[in-house]
Amino acid sequence: MEAAARTFITQYYDELNRPEEEKRQRLEEVLAQIRATGTYTHTYDELVFGAKVAWRNSNRCIGRLFWERLHVHDARHLNRMEDVVQGLYDHIAYATNGGKVIPTITVFQQGSRMRIWNHQLVRYAGYERNGQVIGDPASLALTRICEQLGWRGAGTPFDVLPLVVSIDDSKPQWFPIPAEIVQEVSITHPTLPAFATLNLQWYAVPIISDMRLEIGGISYFAAPFNGWYMGTEIGARNLADDFRYNCLPHIAHLLGLNMAHESTLWRDEALVELNRAVLYSYQKAGVSIVDHHTAAKQFEQFCKREHRQSREVTGDWTWLIPPLSPAQTDIFHQEYRNEVKTPNFFYEQAPYG
Repeated sequence: MEAAARTFITQYYDELNRPEEEKRQRLEEVLAQIRATGTYTHTYDELVFGAKVAWRNSNRCIGRLFWERLHVHDARHLNRMEDVVQGLYDHIAYATNGGKVIPTITVFQQGSRMRIWNHQLVRYAGYERNGQVIGDPASLALTRICEQLGWRGAGTPFDVLPLVVSIDDSKPQWFPIPAEIVQEVSITHPTLPAFATLNLQWYAVPIISDMRLEIGGISYFAAPFNGWYMGTEIGARNLADDFRYNCLPHIAHLLGLNMAHESTLWRDEALVELNRAVLYSYQKAGVSIVDHHTAAKQFEQFCKREHRQSREVTGDWTWLIPPLSPAQTDIFHQEYRNEVKTPNFFYEQAPYG
């Protein structure tokens, strides 16, 4: 931990051009804490800087241009279950902001004693009924956990799952999310009124809640964070993947497309119309969203800014290219080293295995 702490504290003071004497004193203080207790505590300013740089270092994220705009909520003082859950409610409401989404992270206590079981704070349930899945197949395992804990959903394709939280070794508890803080968007099409008969919808804000934030050797296992959606996340993945909502055959049927052979490219045509509908619907509802071409251009700006600061942009190319028309973006034609730097966010095994 000493090496990681030394590297981070040095980076913090150097990037922010803080006085050398302050850096020396803080390093001595941090190293003394580690040697005495085995760990140390970040100041609020260090936490803010570390969380922002973790976004900047996220190799899979195309939206890093806005890393400095991240709003950091310090919830490290919360340790009672009811306060933690209220903090999660506050995050959802604040980040949603009536549709004008605010990039936000809420950081709870360091260490692993507190865990959020949800992949995202807002996500739809998935039910297996008579060999078929109603709702989101990606949520089947957590939905079963919620039902074992006593929760019962309405059984529709778009039931919002409750929050599931555990502290220490106590049994996880579930908490319904108040409907008034969950903004959802009905998916319609700008020129195809019949599209509304598919009864599709999605929630406004993707708040990742099961990744570990690491800053200077300190891990925060409960640190939900969000930006806003890129349209293809919904239109080319969540609603389109055949292992998720698998909507493309229904859309192709609605459009009257010839699905007899793959060579008719019916999937491609349906995919474009679904993505057009997602962007149109979010924009019509006044909910922040970005199309993949604009997002790719924003990533180009991010790279140029980082190069001016003499910082290499690392990235996971397989994630940075959008899932729709990737070759039409500059990212497709670039190469990036997939070196993982810290601070950063890391995937963890789900508490329920």
